Parts: sequence; C-alpha cells; structure tokens
Amino acid sequence: MKNLKLLLLLFIVSAQAQQGGMWIPSLLNGMNEKEMKSLGMKMSASDIYDVNKSSLKDAVPQFNGGCTSEVISPKGLLLTNHHCGFDAIQNHSSVEHDYLTDGFWAYKMEDELPNEGMVVTFIVKIEDVTKQVLSGVDALPSEKDKQAKIQENITALSASFPKESWQENKIRTFYEGNQYMLFVTETYKDIRLVGAPPSSIGKFGSDTDNWVWPRHTGDFSLFRIYADKNNRPANYSKDNVPYVPKTFLPVSLDGVKDDDFTMVFGYPGRTTEYLPAVAIAQIVNELNPAKIEIRDRALKVEDGFMRKDNAVKIQYASKYASVANYWKKWIGESQGLKKSNAIAIKRKQEAAFQEKINKAGKQAEYGNLLSDFEKNYTEIAPYAVAREYFTEVVLRNTELLSTTYKLYQLEQILNTKGEQAFNDRKQNLSDGLGDFYKEFNKEVDEKVFEQLIDLYITKSPKQFLPASLQNANAKKLAAEVYQSKASNYTGLKELLSGDSKTVLANLNNDAAFKLVKDIADAYFKNVAPKYDELNLKITALQRTYMKAQLELNKDSRLFPDANSTLRVTYGKVKGYEPRDATVFTSMTYLDGAMEKYIPGDYEFDVPKKLIDLYNNKDYGQYGEKGKMPVCFIGTNHTTGGNSGSPAIDAKGNLIGLNFDRVWEGTMSDIYYDPAICRNVMVDIRYVLFIMDKFAGAKNLIDELKLVHPKRK
Repeated sequence: MKNLKLLLLLFIVSAQAQQGGMWIPSLLNGMNEKEMKSLGMKMSASDIYDVNKSSLKDAVPQFNGGCTSEVISPKGLLLTNHHCGFDAIQNHSSVEHDYLTDGFWAYKMEDELPNEGMVVTFIVKIEDVTKQVLSGVDALPSEKDKQAKIQENITALSASFPKESWQENKIRTFYEGNQYMLFVTETYKDIRLVGAPPSSIGKFGSDTDNWVWPRHTGDFSLFRIYADKNNRPANYSKDNVPYVPKTFLPVSLDGVKDDDFTMVFGYPGRTTEYLPAVAIAQIVNELNPAKIEIRDRALKVEDGFMRKDNAVKIQYASKYASVANYWKKWIGESQGLKKSNAIAIKRKQEAAFQEKINKAGKQAEYGNLLSDFEKNYTEIAPYAVAREYFTEVVLRNTELLSTTYKLYQLEQILNTKGEQAFNDRKQNLSDGLGDFYKEFNKEVDEKVFEQLIDLYITKSPKQFLPASLQNANAKKLAAEVYQSKASNYTGLKELLSGDSKTVLANLNNDAAFKLVKDIADAYFKNVAPKYDELNLKITALQRTYMKAQLELNKDSRLFPDANSTLRVTYGKVKGYEPRDATVFTSMTYLDGAMEKYIPGDYEFDVPKKLIDLYNNKDYGQYGEKGKMPVCFIGTNHTTGGNSGSPAIDAKGNLIGLNFDRVWEGTMSDIYYDPAICRNVMVDIRYVLFIMDKFAGAKNLIDELKLVHPKRK
C-alpha cells in the first residue's frame, strides 16, 4: 500500500510538472513534444513551427505591440480581445456613434474602419545567435563594457542577417543573457476594425470581474489585415487588398471538456520566474503595496466622475481600464504569493541549489550568489520604492505631470544636444500633443493629482524628496499647479512659442513645470544613479544565477522568462480549489451572466437582444445541451501579452480566445503553482454566437472554416 501511494504521488507530481512554462516554438522537439503528446496533443512540433512550410506560427501575429491575435480566414480576418482593440473602438466612438455602448459591425468590407498607427507583426523565422552576440564579451573587465559589446554585436548582426527588404531582424535575450535569438519579422500597417460587441458583452463584469473566476465576458473584437497587391506590408491605402495568409486557424464547433488538451500560442510580455526569495519578499512587502495604494486612490477619483457623466465615462474608459488592470493584478499577485508560500519555497530551493554548488565544487564561481543577492536587494530597497513613487505618480497616473515631464525633458535636450535638437523636439511636442488634450479632463486630473501628490509627500522615502515637498499641502499645491498654462492645449502652445531663451523663461515661471522640475531633479540626483548602479549589479548576478541553474540542472524544465516573443504554453481544461470548501468548475454559461445582470449598471448590464436570445434559447449550432457556453479555464501558463492568444485544441483548431487569469494565480509571473494558476478563455462558440445570432454578421461567419474535430 505504501508503494502504491508513493507511485500515485509521483504520478501526480509528474503530471503537475508538465504544466507551466513558456516555450520557444522553434525548440519544441524532444521533451516538450513528448510532454504535449502525453497531455493529448495529436500534432507534431513541425505543425506548430516550421520554416520551410506553413505552420501555426504563421497564423499568430503580435497585435499592435502588446497583445496577440490570430488569423481566422483566408481573407486576413483577425481575432483578438475586445480590450486589445479597445483604444481603436473608443477612437471611432462619439456621443452620436457610441461603438463602446452599441458595438460595431461591418457587414461589407468597404465599411471596415482604418486605424492609424495600428500594426500586426508575424514571425517568419527564429534563429539562435548566442555565439555571435557573445563573441568577445567574456574577456571584457566590467559589466558596463560587456553590455556595450553585446549591444554592438546585436546592432551589427541585426543589420547583416539575411532578410527581405520589407522584413526586420530583431534580437532578444533569453535566460537572463545566456541565450540570444534572432527573429525575422513582417509588420503589416493597414489594420481595419471589422467588428466589436457592445461593452456590455465585450467588457461584461468590467473591473469587478477582472482577474477573477467565474467569468462571463465575450472579450473579443475583429480586425482585418490589408496588404499591397503583392500581399506585402503597406501603409493604409484605399487600393490595398485583404491579406492572404500562409495559413489560418480552422474554428472548432465541438467545444471543450475537462482534461482536454489546450495550447495557447502568443506573445507573453514579461515574467520573472527565477527571482531569488529576497526579491520576491521586496515585491510583496514594499513595492506592490506602494503601487496598489497609488492606483487605488486614482481609480476612486476617476470612477466617481465616470459614474456621474457619460461623456467622462467615454473619455476615461480606456484610461481607467488600463490603470485598474495592473492595480488588481498586483493585489492578486501579492495574495497568491503569500497563499502559495512562495518566499519560503524559494528559500528551500535556494538551500538545495547551494548544496548543488558545493557538491559540484563550484563555490568559486557561484558560491556567493545568494549572499550577494541579499546584500544588493537590501541596499536597493529604498531606491526601488522611491522609483516606484516617481514612476506611478509623475509618469503614469497624473496626466498633467506626465505631460509637463516632457517639457522638463525638452530643457534637458537643450542642455545636452543643443538648439537644433531643442527646436525639433519643441515643434514635435507642439504639434503632437493635440490628441492628448482632446482626451484630457482638467477637473478629473486635478483631483487625481491632489490624492497622489499627498502620497508622494507622505509615503515616498523622505530623504529623496525635494525641499519644496517636505512640508507641502496637497490641496493648496493642486490649486496652484492647475493654474498652469500646460493644463490646456492653447496654453501649452503659448509656453512653447519663441526661441529657446523665451521658452525656458516661460517654462520656469510655470507652476506645473517648477513642481515637476523639483521632483525630477531630486529623483535624478538622489535616486536614479544609485538605483541604476545597484540594478546593474543585480542584473549581472541574475545572469550568473541563471547560468548556474542551466549548468547544474541540465535535466530540469527550465523555460526562459517571457520577453514579448512568440511562445507556446500547454496544459488542460481544468477547474481548481482556491480556498477551503470552494470548488470552481472549468466552464461558465450564459445563465451566469443573467444571474449577474443588473439593468443599467456600468459593469453588469446585458443588451435586450441577448436577453431575448437567452429566454428563447436561440443559440443556433453554438449551444450545448440547451445552454450557451461562455468561458472556460485551463492550466496554461500565461501573462500580459497573451491577451488575444488563440486557445488551440489537440489537432490545431481554434477552441477559444485567451483573455485573463484567475486572481489567485496572477503570481504566475513570479511563481507558477499548478494547483491554482489558471488562464481564462472565451469559448469560441460564444464568439460565433455573438457574431451570428446577436450581430447578424453572417458575412463574417461565411469566411470561416468551421469544423467538428471530435466527430469520427
């Protein structure tokens, strides 16, 4: 019996070990392919990534630099999340044509809406260039010299590596600088909005439901890629034609069930899975609490204005969502790291790692790594906290300060680069900030400033504050600062009128500029140099630490941290138990949206037509046993940037659209726990149902290749 229990435990541990990881698609042969097939995959590694013939990678471009998308028709139809397309939907919206509230559907191609500046990028080829990038690096004496040589090698190789004239070479680092990969890419620049459900579907649950399960959100939008007559990238033109993809994803009508294989393909933004315990403790105890409190105050102010005025709601919808997204994520991340006991687990792993170092006789190379981490993280702590306050208050969450900071940079340009550079940047600012001021609300921003500058004065490390803030009053300061000419576009252009001497005199008499200059000067004198010095040491330690991990754990599943490059993560459809006596199943249905429905509510309203379809059980071919599936969860290891990623079944068909993670598992950026880390996906059948039965966009349904892969 004991042996049976031991075997069962080993089986469970082995099964869990096959979950998690963000893997480079060109390197799936071997261990990864075997694991994927053991989980139920019916494809080969070459079906996922192949240079010589079309493969799944050719249907999964990065969307506008920060999300993922997938091509789902032979006419370049593109599917991504509603929140990834949110800015475009908002930009096309007005009080008269409120596509955020009402949705948008192009029933013929000439009605599709262009989006200036929007791009999608395909990966053509991935090549390991570690040897070339690190050539001549080891012999250099300092970390600064090594980084400079690496950058020199990257620049030279990027310029010389073979590619077509319309393609680009991009080199990215992996394993903290122990590996370098070159990506040949193609970027398409004519992307048009095709369809988006109303926010009451695409953003259902809004910020209350964000990062949590169960979800009932139809988080999708549709775009189309246009190309020139040769099917190559081109700027917007009425003469462009729909892009013809190398391949596109067939769409499964068969749905999912528990333990089905799932693969999520996309561009995860950033993870730090190999941080030492001391760094995680700093995140949980110092950095996250500071950022959470700052954003909490900003959000409360914005929410109060948005609930009172629909024009402000439209104006601030995207801003609010952006701020709230990581505010809530940091809360869940901290809770998850505490719940999973991640710091203590990392300490145990580090003790075992130190033993391996000693047994391998590598004390000279690696013996002081952990103690050096402790020393440097302890020393950097106050500087890291001050950096977060500066970034969150000045650069991110107070719009007048972030805009005025650009004027501060203008003065620095004059001092460092001269008159011509100053005039060029001055003109760019004067011309380019018009769109910002169209969406700027002085009344809202002043109240945000009042709250956040109070935190800066009272909570940021006092030894780094400028003298003008040491005993300042937030309310009085707000009244002074928002008299600034920079608080409106006309005033800004006045500030920037004249020669450099006149402009600088005007700026240095402006209340907002003087405040930002005081804060920034203090930051760049007292915080940034020491932070950068210590952070460079930590970066070097982290690279050596990763090198040691790879060297001493050759048979372990060591995947590279996410860095916005194309990755594969695989797992299964599976529920979870977040806490005692609480069990979450893996699927949600439209019934749940109706249970949450609050008429007229900002977050939980439901369109009348969707209610009618529900009451009549009019689900067409997309329903399942009289119910309409909406979302499901799986064990795929995802992060920001995976928004819009396709969820793909065992045979390569589209079954869902990744859009979130569960709150308890958001710490997977730092520590993946297979017991509670789950990614959240829209069931593709719900997407089709909304397109077809709700929107009547049969023109789009007809473009798709609908399949039944589970039928024999």
